[in-house]
Amino acid sequence: MKTIKDKYLVVGADFAGFPLKEVVVEHLTKKGWKITDLGVTKDSDPNDTENMFHRVGLRVGAQISEGNFERALLFCGTGMGIHIAASKCPHVHAGVVESLPAATRAITGNGVNVLAMGAFYVAPQTACDIADSYLSNSLGSGWEWWHNFYEFHKLAIDELEAFDYEEYKKNGFMMKHLGDYELTLDFDKKDEALGK
Repeated sequence: MKTIKDKYLVVGADFAGFPLKEVVVEHLTKKGWKITDLGVTKDSDPNDTENMFHRVGLRVGAQISEGNFERALLFCGTGMGIHIAASKCPHVHAGVVESLPAATRAITGNGVNVLAMGAFYVAPQTACDIADSYLSNSLGSGWEWWHNFYEFHKLAIDELEAFDYEEYKKNGFMMKHLGDYELTLDFDKKDEALGK
């Protein structure tokens, strides 16, 4: 598998997301990232329907499903359609973000392995900052301050990874629990955890 630790990343964009993707890829390449681009490139034929947002999303999502890459970045006009497509692939946990805090939380709290951005809404510098935060964090890292944060969110990822809709349906639409953690947040310990 091509990992984040080794600075490997797969990306993809449709024509609407192409300009933003180019800015982010240039930024990351200057930082030593090795990028595999499975979407629209500067040489792409604008009439090539294989580069429709959902087809690019599926191509990139398949790279995660097959264990070829640890993480991916996707770009389309809104980020929505391309992330929905990638999410159809097994083992893909995708999210759409439009801000730096959302990007940080997407990886630290939700462990997304595919992050999508919309070129209609995300400014180029913000997109670079989003990519940097997404690629420099992991599940449970960062600014979280409540107890069991990692374990609580890892449980959610594990249960979603094990999810079988037919089993869920047969069980009266109740999820099979792989474990549980208390939901109480330690607000009184927030300042202490944040070093205040």
